[in-house]
Amino acid sequence: MSKNSESRIYGKREFIKIMSKATYSIVKYRKCMKLINKEFQTNLMLSVTEVNGCRVCSYYHTKRAIDSGISNQELQSLLTGNHKNVKVEEAQALLFAQHYASEKGNYSKVTFQKIIEHYGKEEAYGILANTTLISFGNAYGINLGNLKSRFTKIGRVKDSKIINELFICFSPIMLMPITLFINLFRKKQY
Repeated sequence: MSKNSESRIYGKREFIKIMSKATYSIVKYRKCMKLINKEFQTNLMLSVTEVNGCRVCSYYHTKRAIDSGISNQELQSLLTGNHKNVKVEEAQALLFAQHYASEKGNYSKVTFQKIIEHYGKEEAYGILANTTLISFGNAYGINLGNLKSRFTKIGRVKDSKIINELFICFSPIMLMPITLFINLFRKKQY
């Protein structure tokens, strides 16, 4: 996570939208997600997490990247959002993942079309699905961290509300099965 980035604050409606997109990805693009190898997934995770500022996720994904044998230069590039030392074949996907995160999932369809042209339709949707799931994990992790901070010496995170923190921490128990079920019947995008 870059030194200048702060964790985002998510509202209830925004979180439900993120969860719905994540469950849609699980239901509709499971096969495409498997086209993205573990190291590439980790790099996508680090790119999205760098934008969103999730401390919990940053720690986990950094450890996972180190365990996979990532070079120090590549790790530094991903942690700072500067992709000068990343694998050339991953660069466009990592930039797209950052774009997705910075726009909170409201990505440019034109930009995604370029990802399809570069990686092919199935791999592009695998990149999108992985990015969507990582964004969900970040939104959850940030709020979990905010709730935890509230009860430690760190104290309440500025602009974070306990009602949102509690809702986001506990709502997946009830809402995720519902969104999964609903997404079973939604039409696939391609």
